Amino acid sequence: MPEDQLGVPAAADAIVEYVIQGVTLDGKPFRPSDWAERLCGVMSAFGGDHRMQYSPYVHPVTAAGVRCVVVDVRLEELEPMAYRFLLGFAKENELKTRDGRDANRTELARVQRTGDTN
Repeated sequence: MPEDQLGVPAAADAIVEYVIQGVTLDGKPFRPSDWAERLCGVMSAFGGDHRMQYSPYVHPVTAAGVRCVVVDVRLEELEPMAYRFLLGFAKENELKTRDGRDANRTELARVQRTGDTN
């Protein structure tokens, strides 16, 4: 991992998201099975097409067969109460959390989605 002169990780390697996993600290699956969609639904809004859309900062995923919620760390600055709510939800329900993508992986995923290889 590249570091600057002070031993701090370079900005490109900074974690830009964290993942709330649907597994409790004692290894049991979190219930109900649609908890991730429900939690993300709290953060969703109606789009221009009059359909509910997940927030670009909070979305459900499945990782290694486990339902998870990915939270963009920019949410802390944009909506601090929502960010604290999500962290509190994970803590109160004793859910495992982990770091998500770093800035480099996020940019790579964006490029792969758009097909832009420049």
